[in-house]
Amino acid sequence: MQNKPEKRVPLRKCVGCGEMIGKKGAVRVVRDKDGNVSVDPTGKKSGRGAYICKDTKCLELAKKGRKLERSFKCQISAEIYDIIAKELTEDQ
Repeated sequence: MQNKPEKRVPLRKCVGCGEMIGKKGAVRVVRDKDGNVSVDPTGKKSGRGAYICKDTKCLELAKKGRKLERSFKCQISAEIYDIIAKELTEDQ
């Protein structure tokens, strides 16, 4: 029997801390073509995506540095940050 090659894990850069992390270890936030920003738990929504580590410290860094605003080139409401924080606490 042949050994199967190991699957390559897709890496994404956290907008908070800047570290490269596995796609499964991050929360994806997406902006669709209409400009709506939402959390994408499936990772399959179409649109511009940004990733945040599943760590509240990274979320605070992203919020303080306005990194999501910079990634999406639009304003991000406090509701979106609250939804991301809720998503992070559910995973832990």
